[in-house]
Amino acid sequence: MPSLKPLFVCTALLALSACAGQENEIKEGGIAAVRSACPGVGVPAHAGDITLFNPATSRDASAIDVVAAITNVRTTCDDAGAEIVANATFDVIATRSNASGAREVVLPYFSTVLRGGRAVVSKRLGRIAVRFEDGQTRAQTSGAASASINRAAATLPEDIEQRLTRRRKAGDADAAIDPMSIPEVRDAVSRATFELLVGFQLTSEQLQYNATR
Repeated sequence: MPSLKPLFVCTALLALSACAGQENEIKEGGIAAVRSACPGVGVPAHAGDITLFNPATSRDASAIDVVAAITNVRTTCDDAGAEIVANATFDVIATRSNASGAREVVLPYFSTVLRGGRAVVSKRLGRIAVRFEDGQTRAQTSGAASASINRAAATLPEDIEQRLTRRRKAGDADAAIDPMSIPEVRDAVSRATFELLVGFQLTSEQLQYNATR
């Protein structure tokens, strides 16, 4: 299991008397929020499903051949060493309009690691096969993706962590200032935040179709 470290977001409005207890509860001077070095895992907007048409150039509803979606994304993470290793599994559920005959549909997908929500650290391409038996209009299969992230890169600098975790009282000059509103703190947290994203490798036309339908 990944190790979790509580961070405190402190404001004057939350200056209370108690300071002990579990993470994610109100503390003296703030709320303890858990931050993990493990990457968040998810599916990018507009990349979680794919539609195939027959003929391929048509976009009419009557021409829809196969529709597939990525769902049930699950993850495990090992952050015990110098490299943080995250593994994700997911299901692909597909439907087809014509149930006649057995058929295998191969779909391209990607897994990518983002840093700070925008910088691509790595990207891998793969292909996943969905098989329909004769008479079936629905089929399901599973896929996997992984990421390796340098622990040092996912660790907050000590001075930034101190600024985030320092308890503030109502009388402090900066008690009402959210540390995350300070640009250098916000940027440091962003640089130490990673995501593992899984989606279909779409053409520009397929991406536009998903975004505008």
